[in-house]
Amino acid sequence: MGKLEGKVALVTGAGRGIGRGIALLLAREGAAVVVNDLGTALSGEGKDESVAQQVVAEIEAFGGRAVANTESVADYAAAGRMVEQALESFGRLDVVVNVAGILRDRMIFNMTEEEWQAVLDVHLKGTFNVCKWASVRFREQQWGRIINMSSTSAFGAPGQPNYAAAKAGIIGLTLSCANALARYNVTANAILPTGWTRMIDSIPRVREETLQQHGKLPSELAAGTEKDPVNVAPLVAFLASDRAQSVNGYLFGSFGYSIALMSQPKVIKTLRADHRWTVEELCEVVPKAFAHEFETITNQTGFSSAIETIPEGEWIEVKPGVRFWATKLEPYGELVW
Repeated sequence: MGKLEGKVALVTGAGRGIGRGIALLLAREGAAVVVNDLGTALSGEGKDESVAQQVVAEIEAFGGRAVANTESVADYAAAGRMVEQALESFGRLDVVVNVAGILRDRMIFNMTEEEWQAVLDVHLKGTFNVCKWASVRFREQQWGRIINMSSTSAFGAPGQPNYAAAKAGIIGLTLSCANALARYNVTANAILPTGWTRMIDSIPRVREETLQQHGKLPSELAAGTEKDPVNVAPLVAFLASDRAQSVNGYLFGSFGYSIALMSQPKVIKTLRADHRWTVEELCEVVPKAFAHEFETITNQTGFSSAIETIPEGEWIEVKPGVRFWATKLEPYGELVW
């Protein structure tokens, strides 16, 4: 019996990439799945209903249960209809996974208002829309799981001000949901995923380098490797399960075969005066007090590559094929497995 037997999940953006992998695994673990995908181009333009239907066919081929939904998460009423479709098709809704997204990459000084708004509408407003309608049901039934996709881009991707803002907003939205819904046995967590999808194909530097070296797009090389977007799915299935009841309000990184628990903002240094600061005082003491941080804390988007630089001697083998690492700033006590 799968870990999600008897549960019903709504997965947005489930027609391709990370969302498709999640929908397939949730179904294999026993969940009935509403497969939502508008079937647009990466820019959000156009529509192809066969994209969602194909994933439904894949699920049904191995004996799973699924229905397709081809509406836009950016439409508030349509998001409500997705929840209703789950109830009408399968009698309940237990899990929502928000993956749907588009890209309109451009530097801040070149970005148009339409490019900004289009990305916010799908990523941030779309996640809100689904969470809002699902939370009504979850509150009534006193159980539910919200799993949202954020991104390391939230911490300052330079060519993606719209995407970065949306993904940072999703973190705030997730934490708000976690705090508001915990009393109803509902959890909300966010994942910062990686994987070579068509979004990665759209990055000029990565696309050109990969084409020159391998003659293929990044997404065409991903299957079965650490770059495979399917690698994100097991973490989602865990968070959707009964075993994760106490896991609420956390940020996780899914980087290849690594699963990281991300730190949340915390004070690392403080200056305190017994009076209101003057500008002159701040000009004098701030550069000195925070000099180390100003020199070392710069790009905050390279989390997955940072894992690769951890010295071998700092890893603890907890079972064959599984290693554990924790920052020296975080006590972790004795590991019991």
